[in-house]
Amino acid sequence: MGKKALINIDYTYDFVADGGALTCGKPGQEIEDTLVGITKEFIKQGEYTVFAIDLHEEGDRLHPETKLFPPHNISGTMGRDLYGTLKEEYETNKNLRNVYYIDKTRYSAFAGTDLDIRLRERDITDVYLVGVCTDICILHTAIDAYNLGYKIFVYENAVASFNSAGHEWALTHFKGSLGATIL
Repeated sequence: MGKKALINIDYTYDFVADGGALTCGKPGQEIEDTLVGITKEFIKQGEYTVFAIDLHEEGDRLHPETKLFPPHNISGTMGRDLYGTLKEEYETNKNLRNVYYIDKTRYSAFAGTDLDIRLRERDITDVYLVGVCTDICILHTAIDAYNLGYKIFVYENAVASFNSAGHEWALTHFKGSLGATIL
């Protein structure tokens, strides 16, 4: 077992709350306790804990998602706030050296960010994934992690999607095509 990091992806108001702009609703809300518990444990153990959060600018016509989804996670809005008790957990621990928050503008937490550099400089080889949506941002982060040579672990009870068929397909894909361990 190598050094590990948790990547907590897009667990925000817009993606989880009933009133969120692109919410997965109940499936996302039902994983809150598990997701927050895992996050607390990683932080407490001193493991590198990354909050990789979607960021969009209002009226950005050039972003590819503009044609696919309604506006969501807009800079400066409450839609970008971490959802539920995860927000408190982050606020309590954000100044710790092992807690890192990154803005991401693509599905993958690796695309256009310094995540790979930060993991490598800490000799991290194993990435653990939680958050939403299983078949979009978790999937694309997992594929990039695979292509970069990381071992992938996905907490089945701490990922969710608004598309139940996509969620199930992604879990199968993680294991069968990316060699991920489903926990």
